Amino acid sequence: MFQRRNQTCRAAVFRAPGAPLELQEFDIHRPAEREALVQITLCTICGSDLHTIRGKRNESTPAILGHEILGKVTEVGDPPPLNVDGNPVRKGDRVTWSTCVSCSRCDRCNAGFPQKCRTLFKYGHAVAEGRYALSGGLAEYILLRRGSAVIPLSDALADQVACPVNCATATIAAAYRIADQVAGKRILVLGAGMLGLTAAAFGKWRQASEVTVCDLDAGRLQKASALGADNIVDWKSHDLDDSLPEIVLECSGAPDAVELACHVGDIGSKVILVGSVKQSPPVPLDAQNTVRACLSIHGIHNYTPKDLGTAVEFLLHSSGRFPLAELVQTTYPLTAVNDAIEFAFENRPIRVAIRP
Repeated sequence: MFQRRNQTCRAAVFRAPGAPLELQEFDIHRPAEREALVQITLCTICGSDLHTIRGKRNESTPAILGHEILGKVTEVGDPPPLNVDGNPVRKGDRVTWSTCVSCSRCDRCNAGFPQKCRTLFKYGHAVAEGRYALSGGLAEYILLRRGSAVIPLSDALADQVACPVNCATATIAAAYRIADQVAGKRILVLGAGMLGLTAAAFGKWRQASEVTVCDLDAGRLQKASALGADNIVDWKSHDLDDSLPEIVLECSGAPDAVELACHVGDIGSKVILVGSVKQSPPVPLDAQNTVRACLSIHGIHNYTPKDLGTAVEFLLHSSGRFPLAELVQTTYPLTAVNDAIEFAFENRPIRVAIRP
């Protein structure tokens, strides 16, 4: 499709916390071997993007933010990249891909932590300069690097359902991988944002006997009920002391919730911390309770390519069962990206999307 190296596209550039994103033209570079050029069809704005824009997370600038991305391949290198099944990525494929690009060779990759690779690259978290400037989702095109874990997507998945899969959904898949045996277990989810709501539906998909979701926001708790939660609990009621869950997923990152997560479980419970992705005050730990209750406390950040595959499988099986598309409240064009960000700050939707 692209015959000229100087063809351009638009992207929204983040330059400093609190400043509006700026629309800018970027050169479109043709893909080299094992690379692919993708036309972005939808990008959802993650909570971490909003933290960056507000200055609660540090990001090198200038940057094209956005990592929950869905797109269609318009051109591939020679030879083309291979998807996670080992098949060539082809022009016209509807795809998602891992936010993280790893080397697959270092000690961390070999230990099962490719998302912590020594030479890690992350889409939506890079300086927008040079040949790989187009590396974030708030743009019309993105150039996928060699080594990206690419997964083709069925047209049966609506854009709004599929778009968050390579961040929130895959992260929850990773958390449940740590949880291991879920069927028949009692699960407590703290926080009913995108992570927590996804965790509720995922737990029911994995045949948990009971899923309880706790949050401050009544509207979000109602969404949790629609997404499979058997019980919803208002945080202010403190009505969790007798719940004795066997798996606790802390998805809010709030220090009080982290503290609660580490003492509310049953004997032998697993506590999985997912939501603490920005700096926050230290949390006291009742070491005696941890020891006597034989608790396991795990942290999970990002995910592996296998987790992304599990997340796609979950969506394929669950999109007709749960109203997942409704988690994306509204969609804006790229030209109105700052309006979308303002809407997200003022209204706290689960997700807002940008359709270039």
